[in-house]
Amino acid sequence: MQAWQVHENGEPGEVMRLEEVAPPTPGDGQVLLKVRAANINFPDVLMCRGHYQVRPPLPFTPGVEICGETEDGRRVLANPALPYGGFAEYAVADAAGLLPAPESLDDAEAAALHIGYQTGWFGLHRRAHLEAGETLLVHAAAGGVGSAAVQLGKAAGATVIGVVGGAEKATVARELGCDVVIDRRSEDVIAAVKEATGGRGADVIYDPVGGEAYTQSTKVVAFEGRIVVVGFAGGSIPSPGLNHALVKNYSILGLHWGLYNTKNPKLVQHCHEQLTELAARGAIKPLVSERVPLSGAAAAVQRVGDGVTTGRVAVVPSPGASSENGAAA
Repeated sequence: MQAWQVHENGEPGEVMRLEEVAPPTPGDGQVLLKVRAANINFPDVLMCRGHYQVRPPLPFTPGVEICGETEDGRRVLANPALPYGGFAEYAVADAAGLLPAPESLDDAEAAALHIGYQTGWFGLHRRAHLEAGETLLVHAAAGGVGSAAVQLGKAAGATVIGVVGGAEKATVARELGCDVVIDRRSEDVIAAVKEATGGRGADVIYDPVGGEAYTQSTKVVAFEGRIVVVGFAGGSIPSPGLNHALVKNYSILGLHWGLYNTKNPKLVQHCHEQLTELAARGAIKPLVSERVPLSGAAAAVQRVGDGVTTGRVAVVPSPGASSENGAAA
């Protein structure tokens, strides 16, 4: 089979190589899956660079999120068991972690419903307890993680403010349903948020960026607000001033979604059921901006790493596979 292999750490476009390799052999409790679509996530970029908390042995195949097909023909969502990731024709995954792919979504959309939307649901509902009528601020609102949070926030009845970088991403954020869109490249984020909220600030802030975005968050979080720290796509990990959190009376909430797979897997299943229901009634729909063939995976992962993509980019190993089952693309 064909699979992308990383033999040394570096930029994805430089270190990912498409090679002919033997299909992986499932271990105890694992299943072999035909990859129907593999969604590109920022952790794939970080793993190529050697900067992620999980460091699979070299060589490895990146791709942490797929819509796959079991031997008996079922469409499922899975997190492949590294080093046999999803940017390949076949991957292996733990049987206990398989989730049914929603019938309302095609393969690429279904793959994109997993990590980003689970992270959004846990962050907004389990950690921040977002309520209808509250104001939600989402950094990187046009990206893969941010776009999921925007849709989930709107589905929960919140007013959503999206912060983006550039006019093209601003257009995408508006189409996603943001009530207010702020272009950080041409606007003063802090002043714009205060104006949009009448000086009150945002009740919940969803931050997958870190760095300057986190600093801005601390200046616009409302009384009893909650800042959900999801990641550091901006490359800089902030050091929060806890005295500031005390004086302004806000909460800083960390979210590592992957822990729920071992600490509380039943809650992951419950979340998937909620997401499937939301997708079935059209309240959420993953934004898949590109579908690329397997041969284009390295360049696509690099684009995600460079921050020039919107929504999700999906790798589809078999042309036409994403419309064989589920909704048409």
